[in-house]
Amino acid sequence: MSLATEKENTTEIIGNKKQKTRQSVFIPAFLVVGGGAILGIVNNQLLADISMNGFIGSLRGLGWLYQIISIVALIVVSVVTFSKLGNIRLGGSDAKPKYPFPAWFAMALTGGIATGVITYGVNEPIIYFGNIYGEMANTGVEPGTSMAAIYAMGRSLYNWTFIPYAMYSLSGLVVAYMYFNRKQPLSVTGTLTPLFGNKITKGIWPGIIDTLAVLAIALGLASSLGAGLALVGSGIQTVYGIQQGPIVWFVLVLVITGLFTLSALKGLDKGIRRMSDINAKVFYILLIAMIIIGPTLYILQSTTAGFAHWLQNFWGWGLDPGLIGGEALVMWWTLYDWAIWIAYAPLMGIFLAVISYGRTIRQFMLINWILPAVFSIVWFGVFGGTALHWQQNGTVDLVSTIQESGAVAGLWAFLANLPLAAIIIPVVMIALILSFATAADSMIRAIATLCTVNIRYDEEPAKWKMLIWAISIATIAYVMVTFAGGVQGVDGVKYLAALGGSAVLFVFVLQVFSAVKMFFIDKIEK
Repeated sequence: MSLATEKENTTEIIGNKKQKTRQSVFIPAFLVVGGGAILGIVNNQLLADISMNGFIGSLRGLGWLYQIISIVALIVVSVVTFSKLGNIRLGGSDAKPKYPFPAWFAMALTGGIATGVITYGVNEPIIYFGNIYGEMANTGVEPGTSMAAIYAMGRSLYNWTFIPYAMYSLSGLVVAYMYFNRKQPLSVTGTLTPLFGNKITKGIWPGIIDTLAVLAIALGLASSLGAGLALVGSGIQTVYGIQQGPIVWFVLVLVITGLFTLSALKGLDKGIRRMSDINAKVFYILLIAMIIIGPTLYILQSTTAGFAHWLQNFWGWGLDPGLIGGEALVMWWTLYDWAIWIAYAPLMGIFLAVISYGRTIRQFMLINWILPAVFSIVWFGVFGGTALHWQQNGTVDLVSTIQESGAVAGLWAFLANLPLAAIIIPVVMIALILSFATAADSMIRAIATLCTVNIRYDEEPAKWKMLIWAISIATIAYVMVTFAGGVQGVDGVKYLAALGGSAVLFVFVLQVFSAVKMFFIDKIEK
């Protein structure tokens, strides 16, 4: 190691083990995150304007690249999964997996979805169906019709299933294969060595690339937590009449942050694994309850028809940068979603890699790509299908609710009309809290891992690193929600997080090319 590299690392002792902090990643990432929080307090409108303008500009200029690389990622993942490459074992032929399939799937599933499926499982299909923000204007489909319901279901499944999970799983596979089979560092930079050789792991590039990945996920978690605070707070206000405000948000942020911090500090086996298992079981209970309560036949029919409509429009939706479907539909939904998924992908990939030692590539793809996509199909089919059925038969007017009070209100209005709502609503609130906590604990661990020099996959990063990132992310979320305008207060960090996804886009594109080169061009190391 060079003298310059030695000087950039601080040393701490944990037990008898020395860990060195990657200051080239930790310091700039922490300064940017902290600077964003300060700017949000001093002038939140300026933060929102800067980040939103940058974000919109990036999607208008790079929408074509988002769409192309998402389709390429899907194709690469499909070929690798169903070819002989799927037989390769991560860690070598003698490697033995640590986690049984149910525990492994629970960690992979809950580590990646955060609060998204709960928030949008009801709201997104209804927003399309009612053309609430002009999404249907360029589609040729009349809003409020039975065809609009099929379109709404198909578009929701497109945004939440096989394509986005292909992004996660491709990043995870590249990390896992390069680390376990080619003995590269456990980092984002290490995944690019098939393209650039070992020189990419030296000089200024590792700091730049890994800092971008840390920033994207840290800001993404902050905006997700802020939105979660506003969402749960609005539910408490709507259902129980307790006015949401700084005190309610403070209690919520303490509970949520306490959960994911404690889980992360307890480590992968005693913390993250146990909380993921609890969260997954809550999801399963909600799904079973809704299948029993909901219009089962319509759920099955609308999901099947919606999936057929997606397949029928695969290339048109998949390669549209916004010129066909319009900005209201493509940019503000699909491309925004892709920016967030890609922002999470490199760090999510590190977490998925760490828990996948000893598994074959095909097993890796089953757990991280196929089954989570199937879960999302079922979730949107059950919740979205029920919401669409109720909207069409007049059980509850969710379109008007969202138009008058925003998408957040749509979820609670939907849940309030369920039988046993008094039981289901608290369970959904618990699921929201657990969902964020299980996503955050895995990502906090990944951030701390990336801020540590030469850490092993089975080694826990320093607790102070996880703690400081947890507190920082929670602070940003609370400050933005409390002092910068409630739900609207998270906009600055929300768009900044998505803008971070635009920066990470180029890293992700390189990861895709790296996967193509090492699996289809280079000599395979089994």
